[in-house]
Amino acid sequence: MKVYKEFKKRRDRLASILDDSVAIIVNSKESIRNKDCHYPFRSESNFHYISGFPEPETIVMIFGGKNPKSIIFCQPKDEVKEVWNGVIIGPEKASKDFLFDEGYPLSAAHKLIPKFIKSKKIFLLPSSRIDRILTPKWFEINNKLREDLSEILDDMRVVKNDFEINLMRRSANISANAHIQAMKLTKPNKYEYEIEGEILNQFFRKGARNPAYSSIVASGINGCTLHYVENDSQMKDGDLLLIDAGCEVGSYASDITRTFPVNGKFSFAQKEIYQLVLSAQKAAIEKVKVGHFFDDPHREALKIIIDGLIDLGILIGSRDEVYEKELYKKFFMHRTSHWLGLDVHDVGKYLSKNNKSQAVKFTEGNVLTIEPGCYIRPSDHVSQEFWGIGVRIEDDVLVTPDGHDVLSKNAPKEIKELEEIIGISNA
Repeated sequence: MKVYKEFKKRRDRLASILDDSVAIIVNSKESIRNKDCHYPFRSESNFHYISGFPEPETIVMIFGGKNPKSIIFCQPKDEVKEVWNGVIIGPEKASKDFLFDEGYPLSAAHKLIPKFIKSKKIFLLPSSRIDRILTPKWFEINNKLREDLSEILDDMRVVKNDFEINLMRRSANISANAHIQAMKLTKPNKYEYEIEGEILNQFFRKGARNPAYSSIVASGINGCTLHYVENDSQMKDGDLLLIDAGCEVGSYASDITRTFPVNGKFSFAQKEIYQLVLSAQKAAIEKVKVGHFFDDPHREALKIIIDGLIDLGILIGSRDEVYEKELYKKFFMHRTSHWLGLDVHDVGKYLSKNNKSQAVKFTEGNVLTIEPGCYIRPSDHVSQEFWGIGVRIEDDVLVTPDGHDVLSKNAPKEIKELEEIIGISNA
């Protein structure tokens, strides 16, 4: 019951913002994998955030104004379906256990929702499937009464409270441990999918049934592909292995990347690039503070990586020239950060409402990734010793009142630490 009070607090807060309006949120449908088999179900993130209710196609209404309340429409109890697919919570238990004021069977939504809303202004998500209940004709007549709910929920979700932070810290700890176990099992001639399997094994063993995204286990030149997910190459002696993997706990994500040598020993060129990215990442993390701008970590990381690549002869020109012409994008083409939460690329604005040319400022409770990288594909303009080196180092960072807290700090990233861990398992 304690956990459901958290979701009720969120509904109460939303109701206080809505004034005399009503918000309607619809959960996802189940997705068919093939024939009569479904993918594992996961609630749509906004729906989970506001309800915690785990069943598909459920509808939640939140009323603001003088008499705030919340209503849930869900599947009715069905003994036959439950024999095949497990317990259905049902409207009565849903309203009682999940702390809604009223509960109704989903079949009643078509009749009741139009009556409940009457001429109220309604807030919906852009992707809402409420058109199953409110017909195109209703929207045509009441078009002026429709508002975007995502504006409100994005602002709520981008600041995490202690309940959310505790889930994210646990998620980060489980993922950090999975990275360590993967390091221990890494050896030349193994396949990337063997390491991916160990990561998933560690998630499951610690109670995290769902990865937050498809794990990237990329050896050698594969590490220069940002979203490589095939994970089917054999790892070679002398290559680096880039692992980008995180799990979900209570639907909250972690997102960690580590890069290390398959054989347990960095070459000179690998060490140069790795230390450059690590220095950039550490400097970027130091920029995560209340009142600093969201793009401050990226600017700091970019400055260090540009200088380092110029010193190594990989980039030619002055820092200003490389920056203005964006020559660095051949080797560092992505941003350093994104918000993290119920989605691995979580909601939240990056630009100020009042000045679209300026980044938002960090607020206590923000959680973001810090993940600079450097990716060097074979090129006539780059010394061959650097070819195929792909390095990314990523941590999950919480903005605290007096600075920051690296939630994923248990995952080793110092060169000495990594070289001591790689391949020590006899498995």
